[in-house]
Amino acid sequence: MSNARGLITRDLRVAVQGNEILKGIDLTVEPGRVHALMGPNGSGKSTLAFTIAGHPGYQVESGSVTLDGEEMLELAPDKRAKAGLFLSFQYPAAIPGVSVANFLRTARQSVRPGDLTPAKFRQLVFEKLDVLDMDPAFLGRYVNDGFSGGEKKRLEMLQMAILAPKYAILDETDSGLDVDALQSVGRAATALRESDDGRDMGFLVITHYPRILRHLPADVVHVMMDGRIVKTGGPDLAERIEREGYDTIRDEAAAARA
Repeated sequence: MSNARGLITRDLRVAVQGNEILKGIDLTVEPGRVHALMGPNGSGKSTLAFTIAGHPGYQVESGSVTLDGEEMLELAPDKRAKAGLFLSFQYPAAIPGVSVANFLRTARQSVRPGDLTPAKFRQLVFEKLDVLDMDPAFLGRYVNDGFSGGEKKRLEMLQMAILAPKYAILDETDSGLDVDALQSVGRAATALRESDDGRDMGFLVITHYPRILRHLPADVVHVMMDGRIVKTGGPDLAERIEREGYDTIRDEAAAARA
């Protein structure tokens, strides 16, 4: 175990059914900072997210993933969550018959067993509902059953608030959201970042478009294409992609390799 803080991948190469998808990813997400990972469809962004989280369908050929110095690739997915990793899914699953309240309690117990009494946990839940401006009626509903796209993503923000991870990967959280829902999710994520236990949380926001970054501003923007990070810059890089598309970045990357 090293002393390096951050969610760090080094020369990460990953294959799916024998086809190499990630071709040597070097990326560091520091505590308290927001990194955006952008790129066109099929570039490998979600593969990176699922590999870091421990999805068994992705074969790591070489490289490392560490969280505050602890190697993640040797751990099962639940152990990675206990170490402080959170993944927000692009398409959260519905769980009919399981209430949000019970789901949150079980998730917290799994990651931090016995750290809160039932009364303290209830207090925490209502504090986070208030921070995220969410209706307490959410607690009595079944997980994502009949939820709108915006409600699903806001519930994921609530899960993240309750679990209080060290690092959160948001995999296309803006997918399928209308303008109002996107603003709501962005406000919720920003409110969480500004709360006492969210200020040191590191974020990796995976997205095609820069619109979510207007509500959850990035400190650093990376562009992934064909399994490689081809460009890194500041927030203005996202706006440049909005203006010019990905073709210009692709041409620049090809010229640099030539």
